[in-house]
Amino acid sequence: MRFVWAVAAFVLAAVMIGAGIAQRTVFQGPRTEVMDISVSRELPYLVIDGAVLNAMPGTQTLRAQGEGPIFAAYGRSDDVTAWLADTEYNRVALSPAGVPVTTTVQPATATAEAADEDPSDASVGPTSEAVAPDTSDEETPGRDPHGSDLWLDEFDQDDVLIAPLQLPSDMSVLVAVDGTEPAASRVAISWPINNSTPWAGPLIVAGGVLMAIGVWLYILGIRHVRRSRGPRRKGLPLPVTEPIDVSIDDPDKPLDAPDKGVISSSPPTRRSLGRGKRGFIALPVVAVSAILFTGCTAEAWPEFGASPTPTPTATVIVPEGQQTPAVTRAQAERILARVAQTAAEADEALDADLAATRLTGAVLAARETNYTLREDISDYAAPAAVLARPLEIILPQAYDEWPRSFMAVVDDTESRTSSIMVLTQEDPWAPYKLTYEASLEAATTMPDLAAQYVGAPRVAPDSSFLILPPDQLAAAYADLIDNGDDSEYAALFDPEGDQFRATIAADRKSRLDEFNETATNTGELTFAAAAGAQEPFAIATLESGAIVAVEVDEIETVKPTNEDAVIKLDNNPAVQTLTGAEQSATGFTTTYSDQLFFYVPGQGSTEKIRLLGYGSAILDAKVIK
Repeated sequence: MRFVWAVAAFVLAAVMIGAGIAQRTVFQGPRTEVMDISVSRELPYLVIDGAVLNAMPGTQTLRAQGEGPIFAAYGRSDDVTAWLADTEYNRVALSPAGVPVTTTVQPATATAEAADEDPSDASVGPTSEAVAPDTSDEETPGRDPHGSDLWLDEFDQDDVLIAPLQLPSDMSVLVAVDGTEPAASRVAISWPINNSTPWAGPLIVAGGVLMAIGVWLYILGIRHVRRSRGPRRKGLPLPVTEPIDVSIDDPDKPLDAPDKGVISSSPPTRRSLGRGKRGFIALPVVAVSAILFTGCTAEAWPEFGASPTPTPTATVIVPEGQQTPAVTRAQAERILARVAQTAAEADEALDADLAATRLTGAVLAARETNYTLREDISDYAAPAAVLARPLEIILPQAYDEWPRSFMAVVDDTESRTSSIMVLTQEDPWAPYKLTYEASLEAATTMPDLAAQYVGAPRVAPDSSFLILPPDQLAAAYADLIDNGDDSEYAALFDPEGDQFRATIAADRKSRLDEFNETATNTGELTFAAAAGAQEPFAIATLESGAIVAVEVDEIETVKPTNEDAVIKLDNNPAVQTLTGAEQSATGFTTTYSDQLFFYVPGQGSTEKIRLLGYGSAILDAKVIK
C-alpha cells in the first residue's frame, strides 16, 4: 500500500509542478502593451498628446529609434503647443475609438491667413493664445528644443531613446532632433501588463513537498519489504541441500556436461540490491531542487494587501478656477542653475551680451556698470554670485499665459545669508531672466505663502486691495528715505528691522560731514531718492497681502557753489571711470540702484509695510551740463 500512495504522490506532484511551470512559461502572456506611432510626413517635431500616453493604465515608456541623436522632452500640453505655435509639426492624439491618429498642425500665422481666406476650410491650429513671431517675410530657421525652460524634463540619446515616464493626461511629449532634421520615424509607447502568476509558486512548492512525501513513502515501502522477506506461515521442514551453482562457463556445452555450471541459491548481497535504486531515489531530489528555484520570483507568489499598479496623476493640484503655476520646484531649480551658471561665466569674462541672455532690468544694468568699472579698475569688486541652491522657497505665479514669473528664496550656506529673486519669462520661446535680486534682512520673517504646487496670482500695479498700491510703493519709500519720520508715508512703514534705511541715513550724514570739512563755501553735496524706471512686481500672499519688488534710485549730486571752484574726483575712481573726467566746473551726479522687497498687507490689516530684503549697486555717473 505504501507503494500505491508513493505513486499517487508522485503523480499529483508532477501535475502541480507542471501546472506551476506552465503558468510561468507557455501560459504566461506578454509583459507589455505596445502602441506603435506612425506619421505620414516627416517633420522636425512630433508631439504625443497626454491622452495617448494614458490610453492604458500604469507608467509609460517612450521608445524612439532613428539614426543619430534623438531628443525628447515633456511639459504641460498648453506650453508645448505654445512653443510650437509658429511652426508645422505632427501631433498624435487619441480618436474616440481609442486609436492613435496623427495629424499635421499648421503654424498660427498660416492658420490665421487660411481663416481670412476661407473660414470653413481653416486648418487645425494650436490652442495657446501666445503670439507667434511674424514669419511672413523670412523663413524661420529650425528652433533647437534643447534647454528650453518650458520642459519639465528632457532626454537626449543616440540612435535609440528609451525614456520611462509617468505623466498625467495634461502633459505632452515632444520628440525631435535639433529642430531642423526630421524627428525619429519609429516611435512607440509601451505600458506594463500585470501578467503575474500568483499561484505558480505555491503550486511548485506544494508539488515539491508532495514529491518529497512520495520519496519518503517509497523508502518506507522498500524497508518494509526487506524486513518482511521469508514465508509468512510455518510449514513442513524442507530437507537440507547444498547450494546449486548454475553459472555457465561455456554456453556451448551440453546441459548434461559435468562442468556446465553451478546454480547458487544464496541471496544477493545488500550492496548489489541498493546499487540500482539509490540513483532512482536521488533523481527526484535533484529535480525538485531545480524546479523549486523556478518559482522564486515575486510575480509567482500572491501579494496579499498589495496596492494596484499606480496610475499617473497630475503634478499640481490647484483650486477651482485658478490657473496653473508657472513652474514646478524641479523646473525652478533647473532654471536657477542655468541663470547662475550664465551669470558666473559673464562675470568672469566681463561679457554684458552673455549676461543679457539671463539677466534684465536693473540687475543687468548694474552688472554692465560693474563690467565697465572692472575693465579700468583692477581691484574693483565683482558682483555677488547668483545663488542657485539650496532652494528654500518658491512661489510661482499662477498664470497660463505670458509673461509669467516666479519668486524664489535661496540660502547661501557659506555666508549664512539668503537671496530673494524674481525671474520672468516674456514668451514661450524666451528663457527665464532674473529681473529682481536682493539679500534678505537678518532674521526676516516671511509672510504666509501659498504652496508651491498651487501658486499665487500676480497683483495688479494699481491694486486698491493693499494698503498701498504697488506702483506707489517705490515713490513712498523714496520719500521716507529723504524725509525720515517727517515723511507723509512714515506711518505706513514698520521701522523695526529696517536696517537699510538706517544705513542710508548714517552714510549720508558721514559723507556730508566729510564733504563740508573739505569744501567749505566752495561746493555742495545733496542726496535725493526717486522711484526707479523698472515696473514693480507684486505677487499675492495668504491673508490678502502681497510681496512687492520695486526699484528705487538714489541720486547723489555734487557741484561747486563758487564760480572759480571745480569738483575733482581724486578719491572716486568709479565716478571718474564712468564719466571719463577727472574734474568738472559744473559738478557730477551719481546714481545708485536699490532693489527692494516689501511685504504689503491688505486693506483692513493692522500690520505695517515691512522691508524684507534689499540690494544696492552703482548704476551710472554723469557730468552735469
